[in-house]
Amino acid sequence: MPGFADTLRKGLSRSREAISEIFYMGGEVDEEFWETLEDTLVMADMGAEVAMQVTDDLREQAARENLRTARQMREALAQRLAKVFPRADRDPFKSLPSCVLFVGINGAGKTTTVGKLASAYNDLGVKCLIGGADTFRAAAIEQLQVWGERSGVEVITRERGGDPASVCYDVLDQAERRGTELVLIDTAGRLHTSPELMRELAKVVNVSRKRASMPVTVALVIDATTGQNGLNQAREFNEALDIDGLIVTKLDGTAKGGIAVAISHELDLPIYRIGVGEGKDDLQTFDALEFCRALVGATEGI
Repeated sequence: MPGFADTLRKGLSRSREAISEIFYMGGEVDEEFWETLEDTLVMADMGAEVAMQVTDDLREQAARENLRTARQMREALAQRLAKVFPRADRDPFKSLPSCVLFVGINGAGKTTTVGKLASAYNDLGVKCLIGGADTFRAAAIEQLQVWGERSGVEVITRERGGDPASVCYDVLDQAERRGTELVLIDTAGRLHTSPELMRELAKVVNVSRKRASMPVTVALVIDATTGQNGLNQAREFNEALDIDGLIVTKLDGTAKGGIAVAISHELDLPIYRIGVGEGKDDLQTFDALEFCRALVGATEGI
């Protein structure tokens, strides 16, 4: 999808410009080059472990295959970085029927992500249902209802202050009766530093897993612009909820795209989708190699 690839490259321009600088050192692939590469990957929020592994492997490959040009090195770097990402055993948005619970802190983009997916899959003829389990924030329910009206997908929720676990039970009950193929449940934003709120969210997840007659996936929505704080969030959510995979949003802004590498690698979690804008077409299936080529400025295949 050329339009999406262009937007992705534009969104990752901050990271790409920083990484690209190392390829303009007079063409010398010497010890200084490798040290600079490792430092640059760390500064791009990929983490020291990934930076060291990737640099060491690339150094061996360059010697073995006599890689010398910037184009060769960029492509090799993209190929190696792509291997850092674990692959999903199952894509919950394609292996249907499926229920996906969206979790994360306020402002990460959960509600918008649910709306985009509902709209896109309804357009494809997939029978969808939205669950509004964020009963604490009135704006979240209203926002979901707008998406529901826009996409023709029903939203099941409760009055403000209602029990979010009960919403999940109701929506899964309705989904079973109607033969719904894809259930998308928006949960309230939770501060990863609040044990009480996380326990409440764990209840929502447990009720959903017990009630559902279809596979339930817990997807953590991460705002890429939060950088290292996003990694801290992911650690806490994963510990409390046993996350299945990630959705990385806001890669169209000032994000350091390397944080996606760090989170996915450290927690061994696949990335299901990435978002690079406000439109429903700006949320796409994650392709590790396409992402890494955009991240380092390689042009092959894009």
